[in-house]
Amino acid sequence: MQEPPPPTLLRREGHETIAYRAMAGSTPGVMFCGGFMSDMTGTKATALEAHCRRTGRAYVRFDYAGHGESGGAFRDGTIGGWRDDALAVLDRVASGPQVLVGSSMGGWIVLLLALVRPERVAGLVGVAAAPDFTEDLIWSALDDEGRRTLAEAGEIVMPCDYGEDPYPITIGLIEEGRDHLLLRAPIAIGCPIHLLQGMRDDDVPWRTALQIAELVESERVTVELVKDGDHRLSRDEDLARLTAAVEGIAGASAASNHGECA
Repeated sequence: MQEPPPPTLLRREGHETIAYRAMAGSTPGVMFCGGFMSDMTGTKATALEAHCRRTGRAYVRFDYAGHGESGGAFRDGTIGGWRDDALAVLDRVASGPQVLVGSSMGGWIVLLLALVRPERVAGLVGVAAAPDFTEDLIWSALDDEGRRTLAEAGEIVMPCDYGEDPYPITIGLIEEGRDHLLLRAPIAIGCPIHLLQGMRDDDVPWRTALQIAELVESERVTVELVKDGDHRLSRDEDLARLTAAVEGIAGASAASNHGECA
């Protein structure tokens, strides 16, 4: 089997190099933001690329700093830093309006992007979107000893349920994440949003999708609960739901020639 070509590198002065793969096509384009310790070779990222190739739609996938083929160390990452990586790709690689697709942590990232670049966002699709996970799913789950260890050592290691190596959780990730919490107040996002959420997700409670739907200002919000769905939502039927959600938003945006997240 032929090896894929190497990714293109986005170089930024004073920041880590970001690896990405982009495909030209019609707008609105699709930009995929992956999850915590995931990379752009995952099932959803590549399935969306195949879909966009079939439909002739522009598409961008990338790796955050410390992930995949990008520069930097994972343990140096923060939510704000990864948001800035995605913002650089949106500003310098993607062209025109975009449907932003975020998986798990990527769901937090796309919400943050929509807040700072509403004019570029035709709509959002979240897959097990996990805003505030550093506070609500990691810090809140630690007992007193775990919190003390994290504060004193600066880092703890947590197991991964998906076969990958354990991953480090740093005190910097937790503390910096508090600057970007969203689920404590209304969220000033007004574009169409489609949230896919498995009800057998052991990582992100399915009610998080309902919280997002309640807090965003948009009235065009669809929450699609998959009763037997897990966190990854990477089965064939789940990928069909994902591409349908993307096309639903992209088609509506193209028909109206409008759809920004302001």
